[in-house]
This record gives sequence, C-alpha cells and structure tokens, in this order.
Amino acid sequence: MSSIFDEEYFIPELSRYSFNFPDPNQAASEGLLAFGGGLEPNRILTAYRKGIFPWFNEDDPILWWSPDPRLLLYPENFKVRKSFRKVLRNRPFIVKFDHDFEQVIKMCAKIREAEGTWLIEEMQKAYTELYHMGFAHSVAVYLEGEFIGGLYGLAMGRAFFGESMVSLKPDASKIALKALSDVLEKKNYKFIDCQVPTPHLQSLGATLVERSEFLKELDEALLDGGDIGSWSHYRWEYNDG
Repeated sequence: MSSIFDEEYFIPELSRYSFNFPDPNQAASEGLLAFGGGLEPNRILTAYRKGIFPWFNEDDPILWWSPDPRLLLYPENFKVRKSFRKVLRNRPFIVKFDHDFEQVIKMCAKIREAEGTWLIEEMQKAYTELYHMGFAHSVAVYLEGEFIGGLYGLAMGRAFFGESMVSLKPDASKIALKALSDVLEKKNYKFIDCQVPTPHLQSLGATLVERSEFLKELDEALLDGGDIGSWSHYRWEYNDG
C-alpha cells in the first residue's frame, strides 16, 4: 500500500478500484485519514456514511478527513439574536431549496477564488452529480429577486452534512442556515455537520462533539429513512413565534 507521511502518522493511499476507507478513529486529531482514490459519487457517499469528507487544494492529491472534535449544529439549537431577528422581520427574504444548485456551488467557489479554494471544478462536478442523484441540496436566499447567498450540502438518513456557504449581502448565509435548521427540525433531522469549528458557526449555536460521539450519533441518524430526491417543494419564511 502506498502512503504519505507527516511528522508522526502513516497516511494510506486509497485504491482507485475500491471504496473502502480506514477506520476514522485512526485519524489524528486534525483529521487527515487517507489520500487518493477518486470523487465518484458512491465513494463520496461511502465516506460521509463513515464520518469522512474530501477537502484538498487544486495542486494536492484528494485528501480525506475526519477531524476530532467535530462541529455539529442541532437544528433546534440555532440561536437568533436580537439584531438578527430584526433583520429577519424587516426584509422580504425569499428562501428556495434546490433552486439553481449549480449557481449556489459556483458562487461558493467564486467568493473564495482570491484566497484559493478547495471547491475546484472537479469537486463542483462531483457534488452537482450528487444533486442530480437526490443526495445534495442547496438553500438559496433572494432579496427583491436577486440571489444574495446560500449554502449546499448532502443529506443521508437524518443527517445533513454542510459543505459551504456564501454571502453576497450581509447575513445571507446566516438566513440560509436558519431556514435549513427550521426545515430540518420539522423533518426530525438529528444534526447539521459543520465539520470544523469556526467562531461564526459556534455563535449561531453549533457545538463541538468528540469524534467518537459524533460517529455514534451518525450511525443512529443513518438508521432512519432519508428523503432522497428533490427538496424544491420546501419553502421557508421567518416565523417570530
């Protein structure tokens, strides 16, 4: 088996012909577990079922991660602060699910071009294919008919795996996440996987969970039947009640 090394860890190379992954508990705390393989839809779905996701730069091999701890947002715990509540009350936002997925993912990539993005064309193509298969979903926010931000991710069982967000106007991605949290709470989803900690997401109610606990919660969430297919029939509007 081929490998790469960092200072302390052996990192195995995945086969092009097998979708098997190492045990995510074997990854170091930063999460790098394996490299190589490909971005075939079934490989990506297998990875997410095991708590693993791809994340790499354009000049890198495909890198697969399972960090410890994991940042999770339980839909019922989304925090709406006073200033954000005022924004929601005063502007006529329209939030659409699975409306122009490709625009959402392209804007997520474009907004990061200056600093370098992991959302290279190969990644965009893979997740767009997963969208057409009914696993990937987008949430898009519009104001006066103009797209101002959103997010996308994958859903399996009763788990949603957030991938990227974009804001072209203040609070747009926050509105998308609030809409997603509300819809997922009604659908009895267990959590939104936010992957790695950021102060912004933690301020919205996301919490750090040890990897071993996350993997247990993931297994439980995958036991429930999911709803593969389009979510375009979902609509969201802010309810102050």
